[in-house]
Amino acid sequence: MKRNAYADSTIEATGKRLRNLAKNCDLTDPESIKAYVAQMKCSNGFKESLIEAYDILIRASGGIWSKPFYERYDRLPKIPSEERLNMLISNASKRMSLVLSMMRDLGTRPIELTWLKVRDLDLERGIVNITSAKYCVGRAVKLKSTTLDMLKQYILRKGLRLDDRLFPVKSSSLSESYRKLRNRLSVKLQDPVFRTIRLYDWRHFKASMTYHQTKDLMLVRSILGHRDLRTTLRYVQLLGDLGSDEWIVKATSDVKEVCQLVEHGFQYVTDIDGLKIFRKPK
Repeated sequence: MKRNAYADSTIEATGKRLRNLAKNCDLTDPESIKAYVAQMKCSNGFKESLIEAYDILIRASGGIWSKPFYERYDRLPKIPSEERLNMLISNASKRMSLVLSMMRDLGTRPIELTWLKVRDLDLERGIVNITSAKYCVGRAVKLKSTTLDMLKQYILRKGLRLDDRLFPVKSSSLSESYRKLRNRLSVKLQDPVFRTIRLYDWRHFKASMTYHQTKDLMLVRSILGHRDLRTTLRYVQLLGDLGSDEWIVKATSDVKEVCQLVEHGFQYVTDIDGLKIFRKPK
């Protein structure tokens, strides 16, 4: 796989799936693999990933087999509430809090975050140049001021240099740390919904909320780095869930507070008695 230019993360995932198969059936017997996968109680997507992993092994060993095909069922991305995301951030360690804040602001994939180096950051303007994964394009996305402050403190605390990675860990380790945080908070608050929020859902949140606030599909496409606009169009279908009649309303005359409200997704409505009124969906 390495010689054929597979990514390290793909190689690692393939090895994990093959070890799973090896524990339960004979890797030298394709029919036993097919029988085992067929009776598994899991999604077709997971079955397909096991079959693809075994197919790589078969091709590497020069074998031949009748490969089964599992059709994935298309499901819309799931969008967590901003309230729950903020609760996860506030209950995380300093590093994980920064990771989650950056994912909320940037809409990155977890692996893209682990690739970031200090030289990819414009710490003056809060712009992050993201190296894209999975056939997408690179892009530059802006951080919120609160996240930028956290990032600056993190770089100083760690003594990072230009060529240092911000988070020198594998994306799988990042995901595992997040799952422990999520599950721990679920138990603490007795709220099972937290267990359903995947790390990847933070990307979905950024995409859907950006479209909900701007109605600019091309902007969402740019933030996510999609090559194909049809991929971005999936997020438009989520607006039914976001179009609540319930609003959070804020009133202020302070310029600093106005800027903070806009940064957090509030939309200007009108002026009343010298106060500017803002709102955003609950």
